[in-house]
Amino acid sequence: MARTGCGGERCSCLITAGPGMVVEGSGTSSAPYVVSREDLIDPPVPEFVTKVVSLKVETPQMIPADGSYHIVKFPYAGESYDPYNMHDAVQPDGYQVVDWATNDRSGLIWPNVTGWGLLTALIHWEAGGYGELRDQFVRAPFTAPDTTATDHRAPSPGAQFFTKHHEIFVNPNTPLALRVAHTDSTARRLTLAEFKLAILP
Repeated sequence: MARTGCGGERCSCLITAGPGMVVEGSGTSSAPYVVSREDLIDPPVPEFVTKVVSLKVETPQMIPADGSYHIVKFPYAGESYDPYNMHDAVQPDGYQVVDWATNDRSGLIWPNVTGWGLLTALIHWEAGGYGELRDQFVRAPFTAPDTTATDHRAPSPGAQFFTKHHEIFVNPNTPLALRVAHTDSTARRLTLAEFKLAILP
C-alpha cells in the first residue's frame, strides 16, 4: 500500500460512491472508509407530530331539565387553541356555523388525521338540587351517535366540578363532541367547560 501513499495514519486514496452505493468514514484508522449499498442503510425515522386541539368556554350554558344529553358548545375565538383547524366554523362536510352560542355544531371537533385519540374534558356546574350529573363523549352525534366514556356522578355539596379522560381511535370522517345532562327539576347552568383532543400518530 506504500506505493499509493497509504502508509501513514490517513489514507490518501480518493474513493467515490457509484450508483446505489454510499461511502462513509474519513480514511483514518479510527474511522476507516466503509462502502455500503444504499438500500441496506436504515432510512431515517420520520418525525411524528401529535395533533392537538383545546377548546374552552366560560360563557354559561343553560342545560334543560329534560333528562336528555346536550352537546356543549364552544366559541371559535378566545382561549381555545386550534393550530390544526379541527374546530372551525366552516366544517369539513360543508356546514357553516354562524352563531356558536346557539348551534350545537359548534361543539364538534373534526380529527384531521387517523390515529389514537386522547380525549379530556373539564365540566363545572352551578350549585343545584341534582340527583345525578352525567357526561359522555360521542362520535358522529348528528348522523350515527356512538357514545363512550359515559359517567353518572353523584353530586357533592355546592357547585360541581369534574374532569374526565378517555382514549379512542379517531378518524377525519367522524366528528367528536362532549355531551352533558342532569336530573335536577329545573334547568341548570354549565359555568365552565373544556374539551381537548390529542391525536398520537
